[in-house]
Amino acid sequence: MPGRTHPPRARPAGDGMLDSMTDAPETPGQDAQTPDQDAATQDVRELADIPAVEVISRAAVMLMSSAAEKLGLADPDPDESERRDLDEARRVITALAGLITSSVEYLGPHAGPLREGLQALQRAFREASAVPDEPGKGPGEKYTGPVY
Repeated sequence: MPGRTHPPRARPAGDGMLDSMTDAPETPGQDAQTPDQDAATQDVRELADIPAVEVISRAAVMLMSSAAEKLGLADPDPDESERRDLDEARRVITALAGLITSSVEYLGPHAGPLREGLQALQRAFREASAVPDEPGKGPGEKYTGPVY
């Protein structure tokens, strides 16, 4: 994925011992920054530059993808999917509903498509269930209201 960063790698024990001998002395109360810490700080700065609406949208898309996988929707025959896990799908869909419902004021034009995707997943869950929940009792419906 573009812009994706990886966590810094751990340095082997004893690595950099000579560096500390040649570096300028530390100021009391100030920790020395290792290259790994600099990389971690760089990751934080990059994340700080991403607008909140994009962070929320990315999280919602990740939850949607997870729910679709757990419903078996990525498989040619969802009814025979080995990956189908409705208990897990319920949890992810409920988390998605909470995120979208609580973030709607920040999402602006992104709210509509995310809500539609959520409702499609809620309907797919109902269709996949051997004994469908009553309207208003399905995953996330305490946040979104009944989905038919």
